Amino acid sequence: MAPLGAGADTVATAWAALRAHAVAPALRAAVWACLAMSSMLLVEAACMSLVSLVAVRMLRWRPQRRYKWEPMAGAAAGCDVEDPAELTDGREFPRVLVQIPMYNEKEVYKLSIGAACALTWPPDRIIIQVLDDSTDPIIKELVELECQDWASKKIDIKYEVRNNRKGYKAGALKKGMEHVYAQQCDFIAIFDADFQPESDFLLKTIPFLVHNPEIALVQARWEFVNYDVCLMTRIQKMSLDYHFKVEQESGSFMHAFFGFNGTAGVWRVSAINQSGGWKDRTTVEDMDLAVRAGLKGWEFLYVGDIRVKSELPSTFKAYRHQQHRWTCGAANLFRKMGWEIATNKGVSIWKKYHLLYSFFFVRRVIAPILTFVLYCVVIPLSAMVPEVTIPVWGLVYIPTAITIMNAIRNPRSLHLMPFWILFENVMSMHRMRAALTGLLETAHANDWVVTEKVGDLVNDDHNVPLLEPLKPTERAERIYIPELLLALYLLICASYDFMFGSRTYYMYIYLQAFAFIVLGFGFVGTKTPCS
Repeated sequence: MAPLGAGADTVATAWAALRAHAVAPALRAAVWACLAMSSMLLVEAACMSLVSLVAVRMLRWRPQRRYKWEPMAGAAAGCDVEDPAELTDGREFPRVLVQIPMYNEKEVYKLSIGAACALTWPPDRIIIQVLDDSTDPIIKELVELECQDWASKKIDIKYEVRNNRKGYKAGALKKGMEHVYAQQCDFIAIFDADFQPESDFLLKTIPFLVHNPEIALVQARWEFVNYDVCLMTRIQKMSLDYHFKVEQESGSFMHAFFGFNGTAGVWRVSAINQSGGWKDRTTVEDMDLAVRAGLKGWEFLYVGDIRVKSELPSTFKAYRHQQHRWTCGAANLFRKMGWEIATNKGVSIWKKYHLLYSFFFVRRVIAPILTFVLYCVVIPLSAMVPEVTIPVWGLVYIPTAITIMNAIRNPRSLHLMPFWILFENVMSMHRMRAALTGLLETAHANDWVVTEKVGDLVNDDHNVPLLEPLKPTERAERIYIPELLLALYLLICASYDFMFGSRTYYMYIYLQAFAFIVLGFGFVGTKTPCS
């Protein structure tokens, strides 16, 4: 019988031969591809950060300095706009439609409807439209009764339902605009069911549209009522704050274009109609409309000083569904509109470049694919292949620079940056899969799962631990196999590097493996949306 040492030597020799002839060349090509994509992502992030920091922060650029803004008649004199008799000329207030699309929103329907009905605007110039696609008859009845209650208080509120859910949210919004009263409105404010605008929201946003006929959309910033519920919601807040402070601000300033966030915004009705209206061909109907309007020459304005309360997904399952919808839909829209953008003759080459390269290719395709491939596959595998070396600038400098740019815009969350990095790397697996699903337009490209809400229950108990374990009976239903398989792969790579390698990658790889294990066993977020 051959000694054990001889068997180990044989395995080591075979692995060395496989590395040299197959693994190393493929890995080396993957490394340089990832480094090229990393450089693209770094340049894009640096440009956006530079614009948002210099133009918006240092030079104190404000939308009012670039676009004309004057308070509406009556509001300027400090009179009560709820009383038409006090208005200098009530006709100067345009007709506004407030749309609230919802689907089985038992926890939040009262909050959103109440906030919309409390908006400050002449009562005869505003219509609240509740677009209820609920399939639960009890919830439908509750929403209808709520609308009837507000109607009894002399609020012009319409309760609209459909006999199907074709097109999901896009279908509901499109159907809502077909009513005669909707077509008579000049502007449309859209709020998802968990959004609660302040009463002066319209007084702050509508003047931009009234005095600047080239503007099609005014987008407000989101703020979150439940960001401190758990570690996952804190991390979400960091990512979304960066999105609004950097991506939306820089897009508004440099190109007068950005992706509509689907809610907390006001559209010019004529711009929607000229752009072809709402379409349900992807799960990002908001971005679809924005791109088409941008190609028609319309300008968009982001106003970060106007904030609207909303809610973050508090369960890992809900967050995964949300991220799949956003990532897959954007990649699928790129597939559908890429050629249309490239051949469009109504916009400049600069705007085409921004749309195709920056807005879609780098941010919606490169970013999710690169994050997973580099940090969860290539770097761990390179720990087992000494023939391949990753340059220090690609391994350390670029990721550090990108992290610093994010940290600058989230100074109060510096202590959470390590958790943010690990969590985002885990989520990159789902985002990459979603991006490829959208690009290839597979069977799940149009999957739509409504994000679960909490509503007032979020205020009942804030003492939720950062990492909340599940009960044994619940845990079996909340085990995520892909995360655990990746964790096993990372553990193997880290252990090999620790025992046989000459690098210190294992310190990072072990941490990333732990993150995959934590999420794989459901030790993240809250147990249920109502925890």
